[in-house]
Amino acid sequence: MDIKFLGTGGAFDTEYLNSAAVLNFRGIHLLIDCGFTVFPALVQKNLVQKVSHIIITHLHNDHCGSLANLLLYKSIVEKAPKPVIFYPSEQFKQQLYLFLEIQVKDPDKYAEFVPLENFEGIACVDTYGKHSEGLQTYAYIFEEGDERYVYSGDLGKPEALFDRLERMAQKRTCVFHDITFNPENTGHTYYKKLLPYLNGVDMFGYHCDPTQSPLDNPIRLVFFQKEMMA
Repeated sequence: MDIKFLGTGGAFDTEYLNSAAVLNFRGIHLLIDCGFTVFPALVQKNLVQKVSHIIITHLHNDHCGSLANLLLYKSIVEKAPKPVIFYPSEQFKQQLYLFLEIQVKDPDKYAEFVPLENFEGIACVDTYGKHSEGLQTYAYIFEEGDERYVYSGDLGKPEALFDRLERMAQKRTCVFHDITFNPENTGHTYYKKLLPYLNGVDMFGYHCDPTQSPLDNPIRLVFFQKEMMA
């Protein structure tokens, strides 16, 4: 597996672009989230043509705000096959479909919607209400061979994700977790809450302003890992 981030910022950290990544995984190029800065970043970095599959963690604008642009571009400009959008539940598909329907009228014309369970190697963790009250969110776990990549999405309570990981078979595990340095930001995980989970995994923080990282933060930030940036 190989992951390249298109941005590592939160909703208001526009200098660092919306958090999203392209994962080279099991023979596909999978885009994880497509916030309002993501489509322009894909075009600028000449990566838009590589995206064949898409997965969304939740429906906040900084995670899906330019998804319609991407689908239209793939169809009208590239005249490429329809990207596959994996969905983790029927309810989430219906919500995403409605979101796209307002913008492109007929989402089925521009994307193929496939249940996540039909693709081997990806597991979802339902984190409903643990980022924003009443909002459906998902974390995702990707496995290929002896490697495991974990992408938290937005998550204020990390226990749901790490409890799941503890029940899984031991593998080399790399966790990409949203992080905040403000304890009053309860919609994301305060960095000190992640410290008990550092043993046994490689952990990298994203969805933040990296300049705000305190001196006692031991968690490496994706922004400073140049090999992880697209």
